[in-house]
Amino acid sequence: MKRASIVVSGMVQGVFFRHNTNKIANRLGLVGYVRNLDDGSLEVVAEGDDEKINELISFCRVGPSGARIDDIKIEFSKPTNEFKEFGIRY
Repeated sequence: MKRASIVVSGMVQGVFFRHNTNKIANRLGLVGYVRNLDDGSLEVVAEGDDEKINELISFCRVGPSGARIDDIKIEFSKPTNEFKEFGIRY
């Protein structure tokens, strides 16, 4: 089990990135959230099984069609167990 804090920058807002990330994270059984940041980037915080986290990161490196990923920053830490589900934050 681990926690990943991910910031994806590029053309990541207005292309259903949050929706698709939410859908994939829930399918993978992860908990946490995804949200747009004021600077135009996207933040994902996810906790769960290492392999499932890696699958979510793989998606974030590519994004949905229409997205353009310029940079991705990932930090790993121990899970805080503060989340009960994965959702979109506004």
